[in-house]
Amino acid sequence: MASSLLLLLDDIATVLDDVSVLTKVAAKKTAGVLGDDLALNAQQVSGVKANRELPVVWAVCKGSFVNKAILVPAALAIGSWLPWLVTPLLMVGGAFLCFEGCEKLAHKFLHKEEHAQDTARHEQAVADERVDIAAVEKQKVKGAVRTDFILSAEIIAITLGTVQGQPFLTQLTVLVGIALIMTVGVYGLVAGIVKLDDAGLYLSQRQGAGSRAIGRAILAAAPWLMKGLSIAGTAAMFLVGGGILVHGVPALAHALEAWAAPLGGLLGALASMGANAAVGIVAGSIVLAGVELVKRARRTR
Repeated sequence: MASSLLLLLDDIATVLDDVSVLTKVAAKKTAGVLGDDLALNAQQVSGVKANRELPVVWAVCKGSFVNKAILVPAALAIGSWLPWLVTPLLMVGGAFLCFEGCEKLAHKFLHKEEHAQDTARHEQAVADERVDIAAVEKQKVKGAVRTDFILSAEIIAITLGTVQGQPFLTQLTVLVGIALIMTVGVYGLVAGIVKLDDAGLYLSQRQGAGSRAIGRAILAAAPWLMKGLSIAGTAAMFLVGGGILVHGVPALAHALEAWAAPLGGLLGALASMGANAAVGIVAGSIVLAGVELVKRARRTR
């Protein structure tokens, strides 16, 4: 009995060690998508009234947990019964990320007036006392949860690719662990980001000169932080999406590795990242062009 118990404990320790290693690997692979998730959700929930920011973040967070509750079992089912589908799903997800990045840039630079009008309409709706704030918030939450579902699916798919071939219990533990860590981490940071201006205002009104200086610095830095997150999120779309597409085509992956290897060290890593981003931009542009052609064809009917 004692030897059986020791063997059981050893098996549990082995499983936990595998889970720990695989969770770290999956977290590294999904870090780019996480940055994009953080940036997009911070943008989605910003712009509501100050006293409603945290309730909106909490509502989106609950929606994100529901998304994960749907995606994790679906991923386990695919990994168990349709393992050949993992790579095609990753490729589709990578292409979609690249498309979203190109669409975001196209909307910002090619449709500036439309973008400005959308922003002005939203600001007017929030400021107008006659507007149903609950309806505005509901629309914001719905859009943020939809965005979260797409990015969560990508995170879960990448994680599934990492644990493919592992025992079912290991797959389950890693997927659930990544889902919980990513959700709590993202929305904890989103809550902190959207309340930065309140923290800065509070500190700027304190008695001490040091507190006031810190508060003013936070107020000045908050808008730049949001812009930085937006830029980082867009870059992450191309880096992660392009990386997925490159690794999905072994010949291309080997060719890029052979090209970057002689550069060595940091320069080689940067070159590899640049190549992934370039592939992502090209792929996203092709998909965007295809989507626009389909839209125009439908309009002409």
